[in-house]
Amino acid sequence: MTEPRRAKPRHLAPEFAVQFGDEEVAAAYRHRPPYPPEAFAIVEALLGSRPRCVLELGAGTGDFTIGLATHVDTLIAVEPSRPMLARALNRDGAVAPHVEWLAMAAEDYTFERRYFGWSEDRTIRIDIRFASDRPDQYEVLAKQLIALQPDAIFAYTTPISAALERESRAIPIVFAEVSDPVGSKFVASPPRPGGNLTGFQLYEQGITGKWAAMLKEIAPHVKRVALLVDPRTTPYDYFLRSAEATIPKLAMEFAPRLVENAADIKRVIAAFAATPNSGLLVLPSGTTSLHRDLVVALAAQYRLPSVYPFRFYVTAGGLISYSTDLVDQSRQAASYVDRILRGAKPAELPVQQPTKFDLVINLKTAKAFGLTIPQTLLLQATQVIE
Repeated sequence: MTEPRRAKPRHLAPEFAVQFGDEEVAAAYRHRPPYPPEAFAIVEALLGSRPRCVLELGAGTGDFTIGLATHVDTLIAVEPSRPMLARALNRDGAVAPHVEWLAMAAEDYTFERRYFGWSEDRTIRIDIRFASDRPDQYEVLAKQLIALQPDAIFAYTTPISAALERESRAIPIVFAEVSDPVGSKFVASPPRPGGNLTGFQLYEQGITGKWAAMLKEIAPHVKRVALLVDPRTTPYDYFLRSAEATIPKLAMEFAPRLVENAADIKRVIAAFAATPNSGLLVLPSGTTSLHRDLVVALAAQYRLPSVYPFRFYVTAGGLISYSTDLVDQSRQAASYVDRILRGAKPAELPVQQPTKFDLVINLKTAKAFGLTIPQTLLLQATQVIE
């Protein structure tokens, strides 16, 4: 005996949904209470570290969208009601490089247009593994993916790419967010990779000097800089060479501070902050990304001017970040995967250098530190948080 089919609830009926296209209904949305900060914190926790990409269905007048935009790297807001969409787009913070607004019903949105003509479950199968910045999971998940014998693998970061390379020297691997592909022995040279790995380099040479110069420009009083990093999860020597070549020229001393966990971070920052005129450069690594809220909180507690490698530190309250545009790099990396699936060899696809950058400044944090951000930096910023 089959169970009788339940009628669709009244509030989901098409005639009810049409009412949201009414101008008066859209205008009434201004009376809705705002979303609490805890709502965005919950979404941020669910998303993990990077890059944070969100598809919001039924964005309405943008109440949640605009608040969420400061917590993610890419946000696609879908809303079928033209009056609501018009009100959303007229609000402060609605228009941003990483936010895309689409006037369509949720049922009409398709991911296929982002797959270079591939259709998931019809012409392509995509298997995903996510390590959540846990180094102990890299090897486990790499073995799982290699066991599937895919036609290509897309890998984020140096340690994950290394774990995959150890498991296979045959399956094509396209990497992104890899700082030193030659030093990490992923490729023979950027123009001619020569093996089964190719991809997109995270930073240009001399990036540590760039971060130090920004720190000096924002906080001229800083004379000592700590390089906070977990060398297990990043090519530490690559950043150290850049620091040695550039930071002394800025009339600053630097000291590497190596960490492996939250306790290390607390101890190192507290000790370094004991000396006046100190600052902090947070290098990209899984451990510092995982404990980003702690790092930002300690920098605020000890009033340490700090430069960060990714925007999510600044949306969490950090002072300033400068990095490659991770979303743009991921899109470019997808084009390499597409080319490999169509017959290209990774050994013949040159490693690409970063071309688009992301400078995010938190003016609220600058004010709390008693710092004035130079106009030259503000004009370069892709996002200013006020």
